Amino acid sequence: MQDHSGSPLALHDPVLRWYDVNARELPWREPGAGAWAVMVSEFMLQQTPVNRVLPAYRSWLERWPKPVDLAAEAPGEAVRAWDRLGYPRRALRLHAAAQAIVERHGGEVPDDHAALLALPGVGTYTAAAIASFAFGQRHAVVDTNVRRVLARSLTGVAQPSISPTAADQRLAVSALPADERTAARWAVASMELGALVCTARTPRCADCPIQSQCAWVLAGSPPYDGPPRRGQTYEGTDRQARGRLLAVLRAASAPVAKSELDTCWPDPVQRERALDGLVADGLVEPLSRHRYRLPA
Repeated sequence: MQDHSGSPLALHDPVLRWYDVNARELPWREPGAGAWAVMVSEFMLQQTPVNRVLPAYRSWLERWPKPVDLAAEAPGEAVRAWDRLGYPRRALRLHAAAQAIVERHGGEVPDDHAALLALPGVGTYTAAAIASFAFGQRHAVVDTNVRRVLARSLTGVAQPSISPTAADQRLAVSALPADERTAARWAVASMELGALVCTARTPRCADCPIQSQCAWVLAGSPPYDGPPRRGQTYEGTDRQARGRLLAVLRAASAPVAKSELDTCWPDPVQRERALDGLVADGLVEPLSRHRYRLPA
């Protein structure tokens, strides 16, 4: 196989110039947003598009502008406010992280990468993203968009591997500018390029600032030849059943009877499985007399 590897250094200036002109105006990117705003956005943006996140994000920061505000509430209130963003365990993890920030760091999101990584719900990606976007540090921030941009521009393949790999991380580290401030800008700029131009299905190569240097374009834009990439289904799944049950509990101001939950999903076996899963995940609390509520 012919090597179409490109040079990371040649990508920095054109991508950063493109970002300066084309970056979306998003509330967590505003100069005064602060580390907590960045952290909330990163939790919400996992597997959820920006347009769905924005209303929930604004409501969340209006209600809980600091970690101490969220930490003082019951975890069920975080689940309620999460509404229909999906993957509601993220709400519980963000609540637990807020409590840990209050207990360990005086209520301020820590700027130390290791301390961030030690917070509940904060993994490798999220710690790097907060350290980079909130504190301007030099870290490889590797989400799906970044993986795709680097796979195409530097290795000449149409799509990165289905799941993140150690090789993806090494490639991202090799592409980091040496200067800390520039590296932080590169992290968000390369992510934005993947979100707006170097998209998964219909990349806008004609609008790309690195088209002339992109290894994939120079190789003739060969099609993806890896394992099938199946889209996620939702209709009729346990996830949908869980969402229906949570919607009833979110809307209730008092504990909900099991008989009321039974009306929101037709398949009794799937409904019971979904409810058991919600209880096991800590998203729903069972009470006496066959009643349920969000966690108190």
